[in-house]
Amino acid sequence: MLTTEEIEFLETNGYLNLGQLLSPEQVKQVNDRLAELMETEGENAGAELAESKYIRHPKEEGADRLADLVNKGEVFDVFYTHPRVLAGIEAVLGQEIKLSSLNYRAAKPGKGHQKLHVDWRNSVAGGAYKVCNSIWLLDDFTPSNGSTRIVPKTHKSSLLPDEAMTDPNDKHPDEIRIIAPAGSVFIFNSHVWHGGTTNQTNQDRRSIHSYFCTREQPQQIDQKKYITEATLQRIGEKGKYILDV
Repeated sequence: MLTTEEIEFLETNGYLNLGQLLSPEQVKQVNDRLAELMETEGENAGAELAESKYIRHPKEEGADRLADLVNKGEVFDVFYTHPRVLAGIEAVLGQEIKLSSLNYRAAKPGKGHQKLHVDWRNSVAGGAYKVCNSIWLLDDFTPSNGSTRIVPKTHKSSLLPDEAMTDPNDKHPDEIRIIAPAGSVFIFNSHVWHGGTTNQTNQDRRSIHSYFCTREQPQQIDQKKYITEATLQRIGEKGKYILDV
């Protein structure tokens, strides 16, 4: 599903643009369903994150959150089953993978900045990576609306941002921004330094993260705990394997 050149770019730089994997119609369907969920869940939106002991900052000021999207509509199945995404995840972690969480994040106007960070507790030597993310763009990502920043090649660093920088909130001289149209998907090795930026527009900047880990790691969202019979009936054996249910 990936070319040799794509795999080499991902290995070298720690991220890869997979292109537009969602049509405009699919993007609209997903955004419509997310709006419904935000309305119905209200103050409880993202409550599953707060229940997880593996998520350090479940409530993020300045961003809307939803979690456990696996069980909230067939429209979300593509986010953890798309062949090109799975190929990218496997290129980083190997074939023994599972979904850790499937969450929504929308940076609010004037908010959304994050310090540069990694999604693992320490640096990883020798390429034995533990976690890998994919970010699905539900709006155009622009230089002004809080697009994600990444510092290429830092997944190979022996230092974490807090150790290497005076202030990881600052702009890094080597950072790049994810700038692409809605429907695009980016894989990034979660050991690469990354973070959200400030949304300087008057509209939310929306995305979904399908976050994967190696099979021996605990999931951010315990899929066995939340899985519904309707989801089990729908996703088939491949889906059950990816969810580890």
